[in-house]
Amino acid sequence: MIARIEKDHRRFREIVRGRIRENLRKYVSRGDMITRRGKDSVSIPMPHIDIPRFVFGEKQKGGVGQGEGQPGDPVGGQEQDGEGGAGKAGEGEGDKALEVEVSLDELAQIMGEELGLPRIEPRGSKSLETVKDRYVGLRSTGPESLRNFKATFKRALKRQVSTGAYNPDNPIIVPIREDRRYRSWKSEPRPESNAVILYMMDVSGSMGDEQKEIVRIESFWIDTWLRSQYKGLESRYIIHDATAREVTREVFFNTRESGGTMISSAYRTCAELIDNEFDPEQWNIYAFHFSDGDNWSVDDTATCIQLVRESLLPRVNQFGYGQVESPYGSGQFIKDLTAAFGDREELVTSEIKTKDDIMDSIRDFLKGGR
Repeated sequence: MIARIEKDHRRFREIVRGRIRENLRKYVSRGDMITRRGKDSVSIPMPHIDIPRFVFGEKQKGGVGQGEGQPGDPVGGQEQDGEGGAGKAGEGEGDKALEVEVSLDELAQIMGEELGLPRIEPRGSKSLETVKDRYVGLRSTGPESLRNFKATFKRALKRQVSTGAYNPDNPIIVPIREDRRYRSWKSEPRPESNAVILYMMDVSGSMGDEQKEIVRIESFWIDTWLRSQYKGLESRYIIHDATAREVTREVFFNTRESGGTMISSAYRTCAELIDNEFDPEQWNIYAFHFSDGDNWSVDDTATCIQLVRESLLPRVNQFGYGQVESPYGSGQFIKDLTAAFGDREELVTSEIKTKDDIMDSIRDFLKGGR
């Protein structure tokens, strides 16, 4: 019985994975899923998966299979008069979507498979290898010090229920030898790599709530993928208009300024952060900048290109520039970067016009496996 339950559970998880894969673009573009995020998982609504269940009918009802039915009698009860009324308020509960918990690692795996993302090869000496004992499951034999009492009693309860020996009025559970379960482990080498993501965003007046929502969603999925590739990952946040400063994640996604834009201030702050806290010999560094493409002047754009060429690209695994379309932005900056660094693999640019473009943008940023 237990083996059959486990088989059904695996089958259900395969169905869930298939549904996520089919609707991945929709899930990626939906910001409300991020609000369902827990520490290591997210809740995904699955409205189209029906869980089989028994439904008890009302007693003393006539019909086929209950008493003497006559040809033409309705199955399962009496005919309705059709006056239930589409416009009347109902008294019962409505249909509810099934909420499925999916781990962030599993979500990253599905996204990686669907987008064809290669696994990342950490650079240089920033990857160390240690041996770690990992508990991988349960077994029926082992030392008493590793006996899993919860699993043992669950096994005993299932056995007593299935054999009819369980008495709910006198709920005594007595494990026998075959019920005992012990934790099993495996020693395995585990790479330990340090990585940091440095997010930069233009918060000037031309960047509205819709543009910042796109940045918030895309950064969540970038985080999810990179966390599946590195044991340790830090995220830092820089906002800028005419000046730049490092802020918390909450401030990063909820700040709106009204000043002009000097992109060089963000790149300079990013370079200083790397200098002070993240030695490129010890860290895998990823920098992502999101803007609507407006900059203060041609001179500041020249300063940006110099900072990227001399202070950022030599020290990062990858520099990504995402340009979010705004009715107030000129969109010129991505053209200037492409003209200056068109042949550099370390710099990747992506245009994000709407939420529907987020998935393609993620592929642009991560397909290089850097």
